[in-house]
Amino acid sequence: CRFEVKLSILNMTLIKILNEPRAMHKLTTLSKYLNQRSVRCMASYEKYAEHKAIDKIRNIGISAHIDSGKTTLTERVLFYTGRIDHMHEVKGKDNVGAVMDSMELERQRGITIQSAATYTIWKDHNINIIDTPGHVDFTVEVERSLRVLDAAILVLAATYTIWKDHNINIIDTPGHVDFTVEVERSLRVLDAAILVLCAVGGVQSQSLTVNRQMKRYNVPFLAFINKLDRLGANPYRVISQMRSKLNHNAAFVQLPIGLEGNNKGLVDLITQQAVYFDGSYGETIRYDEIPKDMRTECSERRHELIEHLSNVDDKFGEMFLEEKPIEVADIKNAIRRTCIKRTFTPVFVGTALKNRGVQPLLDGVLDYLPNPGEVENVGLKEEEGKEAKQIVLDPARSDSKPFVALAFKLEAGKFGQLTYMRCYQGMLRKGDNIFNVRTKRKVKISRLVRMHSSNMEDVNEIYAGDIFSLFGVDCASGDTFVTDIKDCISLESIFVPEPVVSMAISPANSKDRDNFSKAIARFTKEDPTFHFWFDSDNKETIVSGMGELHLEIYAQRMEREYNCPVVMGKPKVAFRESLVSPCEFDYLHKKQSGGQGQYARVTGMLEPLPPQKNTLLEFVDETVGTNVPKQFVPGVRRGFLTMAEKGLLSGNKLSGLKFRLVDGAHHIVDSSELAFYLAAQGAVKEVFEKGSWQVLEPIMTVEVCAPDEFQGAVIANLNKRHGIVTGTEGIEGWFTIYAEVPLNEMFGYAGELRSATQGKGEFSMEYSRYSPCLPEVQEKLIYEYQKAMGLLPPEKMQKKKKN
Repeated sequence: CRFEVKLSILNMTLIKILNEPRAMHKLTTLSKYLNQRSVRCMASYEKYAEHKAIDKIRNIGISAHIDSGKTTLTERVLFYTGRIDHMHEVKGKDNVGAVMDSMELERQRGITIQSAATYTIWKDHNINIIDTPGHVDFTVEVERSLRVLDAAILVLAATYTIWKDHNINIIDTPGHVDFTVEVERSLRVLDAAILVLCAVGGVQSQSLTVNRQMKRYNVPFLAFINKLDRLGANPYRVISQMRSKLNHNAAFVQLPIGLEGNNKGLVDLITQQAVYFDGSYGETIRYDEIPKDMRTECSERRHELIEHLSNVDDKFGEMFLEEKPIEVADIKNAIRRTCIKRTFTPVFVGTALKNRGVQPLLDGVLDYLPNPGEVENVGLKEEEGKEAKQIVLDPARSDSKPFVALAFKLEAGKFGQLTYMRCYQGMLRKGDNIFNVRTKRKVKISRLVRMHSSNMEDVNEIYAGDIFSLFGVDCASGDTFVTDIKDCISLESIFVPEPVVSMAISPANSKDRDNFSKAIARFTKEDPTFHFWFDSDNKETIVSGMGELHLEIYAQRMEREYNCPVVMGKPKVAFRESLVSPCEFDYLHKKQSGGQGQYARVTGMLEPLPPQKNTLLEFVDETVGTNVPKQFVPGVRRGFLTMAEKGLLSGNKLSGLKFRLVDGAHHIVDSSELAFYLAAQGAVKEVFEKGSWQVLEPIMTVEVCAPDEFQGAVIANLNKRHGIVTGTEGIEGWFTIYAEVPLNEMFGYAGELRSATQGKGEFSMEYSRYSPCLPEVQEKLIYEYQKAMGLLPPEKMQKKKKN
């Protein structure tokens, strides 16, 4: 058959086939007569992506430190795979912005705030991609993404695309530390990731955070060293940092041909070819011989790659030791095996902004990252009266096993609540009923959609391995959904870090209170790190989050999306109170005032938890016998947790404590759950009087980069803020200082750093841990709390005034 069919006839043929749900196999017959661009232009994209075999699908996230080029990379991926017709830059001059930055604030600030999901098709593989935030305040967005991914390219906007007939689901996550929860969300549901590293900045603070998150969810990943065209680019330093700071067994699979302004292309070390990117947008790939001046280096780096692989792969190691000839396929297979096991990290290079290195990276996603069927996902099957048992979910893309999915992100849209989900087992059709395992509520599916950033594309059915969205599902982030209520299977939820900064907030106009309440209700439901409560002592509404930027973004969203301007107070650090040493208690609550009385006695111990658990609270029932009836134990637990909401030393929450209930007593008539609830509160107050308490404060890991001549001034400033310098590095006239500084001392640091370094210095920070604060800080906090509560004796008030 000669390929002389008119384009319009071929269009009609393809669309007819694609609209037959069970006739997708017919595409195989036509595929050899079609190039990739024809398929993308002529077919219904979502139909074409809907029925892929499991080995033709990739779910990937793109994560990195802020400003490493995650969203720019995703924009190029979508362009080269035919998903978009034109490329736009982050904060570009055309005022359009990148596809994955769908929120107005993202386009304005040039940062990713919410993870965005997409999918694409490359070489007949579906690839789901999540672009995650880079700012540390949005870390939980990365957690969400990693929980659902199968693998990671270390860049949550969601979309999908098609590359070489493979579906690629993409989630682009934020890079700023304030948006960590977005990254948590993404990595929870993805199978793999791409770690994007800046060729100048290298491994930075948020790179370390993302690396820990990927380790938590066991996500395989590739590394992509971006920005080779920038002044000071040094990919060799970056790979050295990957090995020393991230402890990765990493090796180049590509080398750059020139750096900075001289970058012309790259060398593929596996196939031993030079690769050049011609055309206006780098869309035409040209292969050539390796430049003569690079042949020795390429040979050495290829040998290094083979050595790194042979150290972690037995099959490949045997070939290397026996000096058997090593073919290209042998190297690729070894990289795939070790990458999926997370024992080796292949390192790609390029510059997304200059359109170099993106297509080979996409090939690497297909060649080395796992499909959903190669990632083992487990759930907990709950049976009444028995312990929950762990079961392995079946990734087969069929309806042979019951449907199981995880809701990993909520978003309020113009059509109601939009729920992002990842299907782990079975299939779901439009019109089916599903059940929320937590609430037992039934929901009828009236509409199934795939997301391409903020745009929706309807689909009729989804299978295991797909990332999709539903409307009108009332649920919480982390809920599990099944089609049969008898299948009580629960999936592990995401890790949510504790908020570290609080601010008072109120609507600027009293008439906006209704809109203010709606905004708060929506944002607290969408983002588990955004907390809200009412301080009854100061009569203030308080919001808490991962940083100043995090809370500032929500304040601006209230004004833009709800027409409710707000007034925000000064940021306050979320201090905690804890015990220094264990303290026993024996408290009797007894009340007789006519009628039924109240009687409860609790004895036990309140003790501090280890430092690594000092943000947690634990309750342990160690009672034996019937002195404290089991039906009253929940009352004791509630009493302890209620008292933990506000400490008596400085008015901050209690944390890092274990409440051990050892014994007690009850009255056959007068005892009740309420009596034991009050007795537990009295026990905590008793320990407050008897025990030794301390105030804990959040410590931040700070990274400062500036020219060498300002090093003394920067270190002096950090010392003034009670910082402890943990390390320094020097790179070509610039230094990097790593320090641990109390968050309370970091307010206003950005302005001081700019002033001290003539505007040339920059810094980033992320939450590290809670530690005891300095005695003078603790004394000041106690004094301010006692003064606000009117607890200071008159003579102390007068003395303070004189001072």
